[in-house]
Amino acid sequence: MQTYARVVVVGGGCVGVSVLYALAKRGWTDCALLERTSLTAGSTWHAAGLIPSYARSNNVGRMIAKTIEIYEGLEAETGQNVGWHKCGQLRIANTRDRMDEYKSYMDVAEAQGTNARLVSPKEAMELWPLLENNKHMIGALYHPDDGHIAPADVTMAMAKGARDMGQKIYQNTQVNSFERLPNGEWKVSTNNGDIICEHIVSATGNYARQTGALLGIDIPAIPILHQYWITDAVPEIIERKKQGLPEMPILRDEGFAGYLREEGDGLMFGPYERTEHLKLFAVDGVPEWFGADLVEEDFDAVEWNWEVATDYVPALARTGIKANVRGPFQMTADELPLAGPAWDLPNVWLAEGVPGGILWGGTLGFHLAEWIIDGAPSKDMSELDPRRFSNYANKTWTRHKVQETWGTHADIKFPGQTMPASRPQKTAPSYDRLTEMGAVWDVLNGWEMPQWFAPSKEEAIPDLSFRHTQRAAKYIREEVTAVREGVGLIEMTPMTKFEVSGPGAESWLDGILANKLPKLGRIGLCHHLNKNGGVVSEYTVIRFKPDAFYLISTPRGERLNFDELSKILPDDRSVTLTNVTMERGAFTLVGPKARDVLQKITEVDLSNAAFPWMSMQTGTIGLASDVRMLRVTYEGELGWELYHPIGYQRHLLDEILKAGEEFGIRMVGLAALECCRLDKSYRAMYRDMNAELTALESSLDRFIKFDKGDFIGRDALIRQREEGLKRRICTITIATDGASVQMNEGVYHNGKLVGRITSGGYSCHFSHDIALALLPPELGNQNGLELEVQVLGEWRKAKVVEESLYDPTNSRCKM
Repeated sequence: MQTYARVVVVGGGCVGVSVLYALAKRGWTDCALLERTSLTAGSTWHAAGLIPSYARSNNVGRMIAKTIEIYEGLEAETGQNVGWHKCGQLRIANTRDRMDEYKSYMDVAEAQGTNARLVSPKEAMELWPLLENNKHMIGALYHPDDGHIAPADVTMAMAKGARDMGQKIYQNTQVNSFERLPNGEWKVSTNNGDIICEHIVSATGNYARQTGALLGIDIPAIPILHQYWITDAVPEIIERKKQGLPEMPILRDEGFAGYLREEGDGLMFGPYERTEHLKLFAVDGVPEWFGADLVEEDFDAVEWNWEVATDYVPALARTGIKANVRGPFQMTADELPLAGPAWDLPNVWLAEGVPGGILWGGTLGFHLAEWIIDGAPSKDMSELDPRRFSNYANKTWTRHKVQETWGTHADIKFPGQTMPASRPQKTAPSYDRLTEMGAVWDVLNGWEMPQWFAPSKEEAIPDLSFRHTQRAAKYIREEVTAVREGVGLIEMTPMTKFEVSGPGAESWLDGILANKLPKLGRIGLCHHLNKNGGVVSEYTVIRFKPDAFYLISTPRGERLNFDELSKILPDDRSVTLTNVTMERGAFTLVGPKARDVLQKITEVDLSNAAFPWMSMQTGTIGLASDVRMLRVTYEGELGWELYHPIGYQRHLLDEILKAGEEFGIRMVGLAALECCRLDKSYRAMYRDMNAELTALESSLDRFIKFDKGDFIGRDALIRQREEGLKRRICTITIATDGASVQMNEGVYHNGKLVGRITSGGYSCHFSHDIALALLPPELGNQNGLELEVQVLGEWRKAKVVEESLYDPTNSRCKM
């Protein structure tokens, strides 16, 4: 075995081989892949090989399209048949909610570049004539470009392509340890010797947790056991082939919660196990005896699926069973891969937790290769970034969430829905009191955070629908009214909080962030960009000492943001970076009466002269000492964010609520906060700002100070400014009728797709939808320009408007 490689890929399944192949395609041909047994020996060889492009996420939809593009070109490039069957996919809807899900998907499909259409029951029956007895069907979703592929064949084709370009593959090579060398390189020790490399890519499938242990990290993925059956020959399929009819699309029907497709002259039936019947695999490590093996079938777990399927498709009941295939594959809590940098480990990359390595293989290889080589991916990878989970995602949490996630795989996914497993986990001291006050809980980064407030604990039941629900809407509107006309209190403890200090803190941060750093006692909004000018993180930055800064960011960014900053700390130890998220709670007190409430319980002078907008002071509130009081809000009103030692939180909550009684204080949740920030056109991280969109495309110009000196991404933004923007975020309004936009919907002008919505929703203040949309500048700059947006399949009038429909001069923040 060679002793040096630029990149060592560990794992020879479809994903690992794809990474090796993609690195070679981009010119890095001095890389090696290490496989403990033989290629495809893990989950790859027994995979069903389905390639479904259904995804409401714009990022995920585009990434799946890249997989199909890569696979479709492999045969011509390598001369190897990959077994690609472009038969299409048909998803049956039997309820209005399911049809709403498919209509909502169609709102975003064209913007992804995905070919899909809704079909009638009659057309669905023509596409799948063996579906004879579904009496509940009200429609279906059809993807003509989907299909299935031979997993081993496509993997071997990529392996050949990689070898042809000079890459090396070592089978029967087991990795025993990893060691970081003083020069920053890695030593990978195997049963066949050591190999030194610059980068490691871990793509070990069912062995992910064991590989993670060798690296010193806890990878939040656990394999589940899934099974499918292959039938004997089906006469109807044989007859279709005799007539020269095309292969029927892959069929998915919520009635039997599974899939059916042709397999040779028979059928493949893959039912989805419900949570209570789902079995996990290798929770404590893959057994020594397990290799390219299967486990025994578990018919009892899916008996109900089989009964409904054989009723709907009588041909399935009339044939015999030839084989059962039941084996493990990786699963994560959100059913998305862990693809990107490993936290705390420079130049270590994860391609783990992949629920469907064949579906994801091509695209993960492509995007990881460009991330490794170019320093930033060309697409927003935040939904897949392994650092989206922080240390709350331990093995126990992952075990429960994985079981729930796959056990509800076939269920409808409603907007704003949060699932109950492993909850509550992280709670602020306010949790019990807010529960009694009717909090309907959401979860952010493991923390419980109120979504909205019902009148009582007993009425705090989530409303799940793709349409407006009057019960929730009524209370959310009241919360917004409290913020706009009175005073509201928002639990914000889950916000990520860092402290940066030391003699080198100012110069270090100044070389990272695109905005100028605030002066002592002041607040600034600053962005950490990547080399392409994309937004990695957004921080509210407070200088609370001459050489000490307080950085606040989104809850979801806790591990990712800390890792990004940690990996670029100066070597001279002149800067200390500390994560203080768990040390301080946070409340936002906001609204025209916020000063009246807060002044009752603090000696700090809250007047404009003594405490101006965008400034910070430390003081005592009630009995709570060392409260960092920030005069800044995300709602566009007078208010303070109060960051307090968490031990004071329960007292602080009681004091504020008591002081606010005479002013009609109202608890406010995330849903109302979202309404308020859309009124102001404030950007949301990972939606209107991300690593793919540059800061200029996100219209963050006022926070980019080109004249302050160098910062990460500056050169890329200067080039883009000189060349001219091709797309830019702007604000649009949309007529509302019973349902609202969410994100990723296509935006049309004169019937032509011109952009997409990055975030949006109903404005309780204006009584219509407000959205931020990515449009060509020549359109986005035309105030009043008429546009169209589709919501649940219905065309809505839209128009371009000025930024910040509500109080564009921020006069209310400065009251």
